[in-house]
Formats: sequence, structure tokens, C-alpha cells
Amino acid sequence: MPRFGTNSNTIVQIAVLIALGTGAGAGQFSPQSPLLETGQVSVGGRQIPFRIRNLPISSFPEVPPAIAEAVNGRGCLVPQSYQARRPENVIHGSLERAGSEDWAMLCSAQGRVSLLVFFASGSPSEPVVLGSAAKNDRLQPHDLTGELGFNWGIDPATPRRIHEAQSGLAHRPAVPDHDAIADSTLDRKTVYRIYRNGVWETVDTE
Repeated sequence: MPRFGTNSNTIVQIAVLIALGTGAGAGQFSPQSPLLETGQVSVGGRQIPFRIRNLPISSFPEVPPAIAEAVNGRGCLVPQSYQARRPENVIHGSLERAGSEDWAMLCSAQGRVSLLVFFASGSPSEPVVLGSAAKNDRLQPHDLTGELGFNWGIDPATPRRIHEAQSGLAHRPAVPDHDAIADSTLDRKTVYRIYRNGVWETVDTE
């Protein structure tokens, strides 16, 4: 039974949602039901419930087979944010350079979530790990019930979107020639990560 970290009293139960089509949120995850993790975490001495939906990589059939195989080999599930209405947190874009066909995704395994980047020029078995956190560090309240949900989301950021995000800068850089990753903590902040000159950089937007 999976657990959230060695110092947590969290009990995680995994069940398959069977009510496809009975609710607006669940039905949009067809044809496969998400796996649901539920339990409690200790916050300020109180036990707070959480709920996280996850999807197997097979829910993203557009992912190249070699990458899907590598992801399965890592035991990854793709966590869905509490705002998700359709499968998310697997993205495709020109992340290495203009015209490249690259992939990035969130991988949840053994109580941690990692942001993996697969360059088309690299080996699927050796993705770049662009960030990692304990899953229970990415939980936050999001409705009046106080229940915690997963707050990490990624999207592809086009050159135009990056340029617009820099509109407030006194010395606005030129439009980049390829995509970046919009790395968001929901309802809080989005950081743009771009690969340039052989390294990942955080785009200056302030």
C-alpha cells in the first residue's frame, strides 16, 4: 500500500472510480477511470483529509511507446490537479529547440512527484528530472470543505505566451524561438522554465 513519506501517519487507500458518467468531473476522464488516493495528513496537530486523482500513462495514447514503457518502468502514475477536468500533466512541445518533438510529465511514485522531461534527442530511459517533491508537500485546500487536493500543474508555454508574461519588464527580451514549461502551483504562482544553451533557466517575468 503506497504511503506519503516515512514521517507521515498518512494512510492511503487506492480505489478505482466506477461512477463514469455519473458526474461531470469523473465522466470527462473516460475511457479509463482515474485511480483515487485518499487519506489524511497532519497539519498543525489536526488530521486533514486529502483526495488525489491519478492516471496511468496509458490514458495518454499520444505518448510515444518508448517513453510510455520507460514511465511504466519507473512505476509512475500521473497525478491530476484538483482543477482537472480532463487528463493533464503530460505535455508535448519543442522544449529542447525549435522544431524538436519533446515530452514532459509529472510522475508520482513511492510518495514523491517528479517533473520529467524527455528530449527526442535523448534516451527515454534517462529523462531530465527538472524538479521533485514529496507528494504531501503539494497538497492545499481548495474548497469550503477544507479537503486538500493536488496543486501542481504543468502546461506547454509557447514563445508568444512567454513574451506576454514578460510584458512588464523594463527591458523586455526578444521572443524565444521555442517552447517552455509553465510550472504552476495552482492559485498561487506560475514559473516558466526554458532550456537554453544546454541548461534549464527560469524565465525572468518580474
